[in-house]
Amino acid sequence: MYATDKEIGQIAVIVAHPDDETLWAGGTLLSSSFENCFILSLCRREDPDRAARFYRVLTELGASGTMADLDDGPQQVFLPESLIANTIIDNLPIRMYDRIYTHSPLGEYTRHKRHEETGRAVLMLWLAGLLQTKEILLFAYDDGGHAHLPKPIKNANIKVNLPEEIWEEKYHLITDIYNFNKDSFEAKTTPATEAFWQVKTHDEARQWLKRKRSE
Repeated sequence: MYATDKEIGQIAVIVAHPDDETLWAGGTLLSSSFENCFILSLCRREDPDRAARFYRVLTELGASGTMADLDDGPQQVFLPESLIANTIIDNLPIRMYDRIYTHSPLGEYTRHKRHEETGRAVLMLWLAGLLQTKEILLFAYDDGGHAHLPKPIKNANIKVNLPEEIWEEKYHLITDIYNFNKDSFEAKTTPATEAFWQVKTHDEARQWLKRKRSE
């Protein structure tokens, strides 16, 4: 099983929202042995309920982290790339990691602009040398253009089938700590298989930056 079978040093998880770290990579994090894991959520710092739950989840994951407060209102427009990038850099404690987890520039479902922006910003920061890492793992899920709940993409580079007890702990984080109703999108989505696109070279990163989700 990739990403959960050996000691990992420094990990960063850079996501748009508190709960993204759990939905898309929580089982992998729960199964991994790492020296340090820092989780950054770019939105919802001023949401007292969601922020408190985020920090409780960090404890469960054995991670540290922080939140920023980028606009997450219902009338979303794309934010300036520089704003996303600067928010990431300003909130990370260090710049060098063994592995970074983040969103794909295509997002995980149709459609959330903050997810797409976050993935693009991380790749651009890496290309610019402002972030250093051995590899970036992009969340690899899709909803078939609203045809179904997000599912792992079949041809993703890495797929991790979660043991039942790990999936149950992940589901507990979503339903009991984040307090999503069992009929919610989040609870119904909670993947039992986690999937990632592995990016290890700058050429691969550039290819990802050329890809955009169509409206």
